[in-house]
Amino acid sequence: MATKWKNTVKKAQEFILKNIRLIGGVVPAAAGVFLCYNLIGSRGEHPTEEALFFGVLANIFLGLGLNRLIGEYFVKKYGDWRPENETYFEKWKELNRVWNRRIMLAGTAAVIAAFWYLIYLTNGGVWVSYGWYSNYASGYIMICTALIQYIICKSAFDRFQKGKLQEMMEAMAQINRKRLEEALEIERKSLDKVSRSDQLRVDLITNVSHDLKTPLTSMVGYIELIKKEELSDVVRDYVDVISERAEKLKEMINSLFNLAKASSGNVELHLERFEVNRLIEQIFADMDDRIKGSSLTFVMDLTEENTELVSDNSYFYRICQNLIENALKYSAKGTRVFVKTCVRALEENGRTDTDASGAADAAGGNPAAAGAARLKSDLHRRKGKLILEITNTSGYPMDFTKEDIVERFARGDKARSSDGNGLGLAIVSTYTKALGGEFDIKIDCDQFKACLTFPVGGEGAERE
Repeated sequence: MATKWKNTVKKAQEFILKNIRLIGGVVPAAAGVFLCYNLIGSRGEHPTEEALFFGVLANIFLGLGLNRLIGEYFVKKYGDWRPENETYFEKWKELNRVWNRRIMLAGTAAVIAAFWYLIYLTNGGVWVSYGWYSNYASGYIMICTALIQYIICKSAFDRFQKGKLQEMMEAMAQINRKRLEEALEIERKSLDKVSRSDQLRVDLITNVSHDLKTPLTSMVGYIELIKKEELSDVVRDYVDVISERAEKLKEMINSLFNLAKASSGNVELHLERFEVNRLIEQIFADMDDRIKGSSLTFVMDLTEENTELVSDNSYFYRICQNLIENALKYSAKGTRVFVKTCVRALEENGRTDTDASGAADAAGGNPAAAGAARLKSDLHRRKGKLILEITNTSGYPMDFTKEDIVERFARGDKARSSDGNGLGLAIVSTYTKALGGEFDIKIDCDQFKACLTFPVGGEGAERE
């Protein structure tokens, strides 16, 4: 018997400990209900002061109990809700609408019942042992109780809703972070894959170009030997065509090899000082036969300022040569090609080129003063940009963007009526970046302008 009693006590203790919060809501709620029942059942025995006292006490106990019970109910029923996707928030909003409507209906019903009770009192009065006793305090208290308990229930639900919404936002933030990490990982893998693909493509072009050089060189050598033999006119024409095509193929293979090498970043730069204007003049001298053989007129507008640049002479030569060849291949017959250089100083310490020219003008006809002014300006202005622009009129519709035309093997001449191979501007763009410059293309109707910008001056100029 004692053992059974001990087990019962132990189970009762476990039940109380497990449901301590629930019991903490049931007890005061029951006390509040009892006080309300006493207030209504004994309404004829309590004067107004006692009715108010019991009413306040009943609202305190009932409010504490309902607040605890509603909170416990929603925690037990919806405490384990965790957002798994975007639909969770819609479900949560629908649940809020449902429970707000339920609480509103319950509060409305309680207020209506309280008003009905007050009307009952005012119409029938209260019969006591000494006659009719017209005290409506319990009726007014019930109306106030219904309103106060509705507010308490609504506040308890809103508090739970706010806390749960905060949990939901934190959970959604974790979901978004996880998705972002997954997206970044996918992007990283994609970039790695693209990088490997680009490297394989570069390696393929490099290896193929290198492997083609040896047999092609042999072919060109044997073609030159054949030219020295006595050949008929027809055969000589054939050999000349083969020789021309072989040279073009050799040029394309060399371009592919150099482009692949520059794209892979495996470029060895041999920096030296040279004058850009002098280099352009040298290129025009080297290409004099082709320029004179074309129907184009080249207009030179080279600046008189110092165009000294520290860069790789051979790469810069190839850049300028490709742009001039591009103009020769794709310009409309009988048009002009403009080649322009200029130096634009960066504004520094509130002084620009205008200040330098003003100082030189102020020196008047004094050569020494003018030279001193220019030297002072050069010392003051140590940074600037060297710009080379080559503008030509296209001989075909330019229905492309500057991004398209610098792609490898891209040609503006869709009919491929010219002898270009689609690598010229790609080489210019790649080499320019390798030299630390910027390459841009401006298209205006039939005008095609290629712009090269290279930084000049800086610390190197200052040391000089």
